[in-house]
Amino acid sequence: MKERGGWIYVVTNRPNGVLYVGVTANLARRAYAHREGLVDGFTRRYGLKRLAYVERHADIGMAIQREKTIKGWRRTWKVRLIMTGNPEWRDLYDEIM
Repeated sequence: MKERGGWIYVVTNRPNGVLYVGVTANLARRAYAHREGLVDGFTRRYGLKRLAYVERHADIGMAIQREKTIKGWRRTWKVRLIMTGNPEWRDLYDEIM
């Protein structure tokens, strides 16, 4: 059976704010859930609704491994990753949907 692809994403509450790194097979559904506060826990508690970074992977297993790697990074490295592709910290939700 062929595995579906996956997405790494980072949501935040504001530019240079609290960061959450996640992985999903359905980015549209997950981003919507964060925006609407439908995801219990950390992201809802800190109001993380702004989609600041996305990264597509052809294989969900590779996406999961990449998520684990990024979660282990220092905050400055995560901020640098966002700044490389999204220096204005735009909400990418409308651009990808």
